[in-house]
Amino acid sequence: MAMTRLIDDIKQIWRGERQPSLTWSCVFAAFCLLVATAFRFGMAQLRPDVFFTPYTPAVFFATAMGGSGIGWATAILGAALGLALDFGGGPVDAARLTLMALYLAVSGLVIWGVNHYRGLATKQREIARRLTEEEQYRKLVVDELHHRLKNKTSTIHAVLHQVLYDQPQVWTRIDQRIRALASADDLIARADGQGCDLKDLLMSELGPYGHARFALNGDPLFLPAKLAVSLALIFHELATNAGKYGAFTAPRGFVQVSWMMQGDRLKLSWDEAEGPPAGPVGRPGFGTKLLKAALSSFDGQTETTYLATGLHCTMQCRVPPS
Repeated sequence: MAMTRLIDDIKQIWRGERQPSLTWSCVFAAFCLLVATAFRFGMAQLRPDVFFTPYTPAVFFATAMGGSGIGWATAILGAALGLALDFGGGPVDAARLTLMALYLAVSGLVIWGVNHYRGLATKQREIARRLTEEEQYRKLVVDELHHRLKNKTSTIHAVLHQVLYDQPQVWTRIDQRIRALASADDLIARADGQGCDLKDLLMSELGPYGHARFALNGDPLFLPAKLAVSLALIFHELATNAGKYGAFTAPRGFVQVSWMMQGDRLKLSWDEAEGPPAGPVGRPGFGTKLLKAALSSFDGQTETTYLATGLHCTMQCRVPPS
């Protein structure tokens, strides 16, 4: 248990998540010097002229764990041990002093590099922490907004149902649109965090108009979150348009949606049939702008054609990796 706790403490200190005590840092630096001296003694059996090199790793680890002050103390003590302990029997001459000067210079670079890295790592952790907090706050706000919007939609739905109770034909059309809007809101809220299957997305958008009034042709395809949101907005706009002016306004009106993948690109078509002849309705509004711009960030485009048989819309875009 104590060993596990010690290992966890070392990991936290190494990552800079906690600051060790001065006593702990000094003990760790002394241990590093002891190991370096033992390693130097072993090397001296082969190369007695290696005086300071084994102490460079000790400087690195002591600085990483205890900071620059402990690092410099370790470097100076390593230089003193290199001079004082002579495992090869050689004199302290100018060459040895030159090697010590080089060792201290290298130790200074090591200490600077470790501190620079620790500073960058600390900034990155702080940025990551702030981003995590902001993302959690954003999610909380979005969830609360979605909850309030869902309550308001339910309230509006109930009020309209009471007002239009004696007008069943009008209520049926309004009921379908409100349910489609609520389904789109739920789907967008879910897709923003996870992504969803294309068929599920279409079922959610078109289901309120009756499952016998549309057909879906295509293989299962999971959409990343951002693309799912964009397509949900497009399909909601197309379904709403079909409910107001297109195929869903006619008793036998029908919508067919087909899709296929070619490489990393999705190609999809929306075809309405058995409805009134399609044509532009008034000035281009938000829906038209949405259809043109929603897929631009996915290297995609949407083309709409107004035919005598109904609206024909084709879409293509790149599907990012999940």
